[in-house]
Amino acid sequence: MSGVTDLPFRLISRKFGATHCFFEMLDSNALLHDHPQNRRLMKTLKKDSPISAQLVGADPSIMLDAAQKLTSLLDISFLDINSACPVKKVTKKGAGAALLKDPKKLGDMLKKLSSKLKIPLTVKLRTGFNKTNISECIKTSKICEANGAAIVFIHGRTASQGYSGDVDYKSIRAVKEALKIPVFGSGNIFSHLLAKKMLDETGCDGIIVARGAQGNPWIFKSIENYLKNGRIPKSVSLSMKIKTLKQHIVYIEKYKEMGHANKIGFMGQVAMWYLKGFYNASKIRERIHNTRSYEELITLINDVEGIAGATDISFSKIQKI
Repeated sequence: MSGVTDLPFRLISRKFGATHCFFEMLDSNALLHDHPQNRRLMKTLKKDSPISAQLVGADPSIMLDAAQKLTSLLDISFLDINSACPVKKVTKKGAGAALLKDPKKLGDMLKKLSSKLKIPLTVKLRTGFNKTNISECIKTSKICEANGAAIVFIHGRTASQGYSGDVDYKSIRAVKEALKIPVFGSGNIFSHLLAKKMLDETGCDGIIVARGAQGNPWIFKSIENYLKNGRIPKSVSLSMKIKTLKQHIVYIEKYKEMGHANKIGFMGQVAMWYLKGFYNASKIRERIHNTRSYEELITLINDVEGIAGATDISFSKIQKI
């Protein structure tokens, strides 16, 4: 998730059960031109492992050059080719989900990279660009498999849907049944129950948690425990949510390379992930918007904890106040 899965986000996610993470999506052209932003996106630590990268681009030769540069700079488990990003500034360049319109080009790109790279290559797809066509989805997935993809990750929506509408489990199942390589499902995994629904309805080999982890890093361990032994996760206490939010903000202060105003704004955005649904959320949002320093934001968060009540009140109860 561009703008989300930075080092602070990954460190918090790993603390609560994420076993494998991705860097934020990297642009092949920017990587070759050594854009400063890419260096910030690739920031990591020894404990931020295992980790993989996702590359986006439209030109197979540029993608190969960028991939070789990337693998020389980072110790990654595998490289994912993004053919799923629906953002217009990406697709208008023929990259991301636009590659779904030209499966042959996507296949050529995968073949070129898989023949040169020493690490596994994966690909992220959607069920279509403007509309779902199961036969075309299977065809594209088979082209990926035939040209070196080790795993297919498939988001159960079209590019035009973005992140709205229902997840198309049927198409993911069809791809899973058609391929010999592993297929992972993605889309709307916001809870342990939705994770099981994805697995049950698609038969996929694994799942990807994305937006479901924003302000909810406990989702990883909740899913793991539920799938292993059917254990229903307990409600996360307010004290744990506040404690984790503070730790997340500390990581942002320590590791995020941004101008002061932008960093405080970003901290506020992250804070609202955790505080969404709290009592007086609109007033909290307004106060966060008006904060101008790290210390002021921490004080505000402490105030929220005091206003909400005793620290042993569960988050589910707070939402009902």
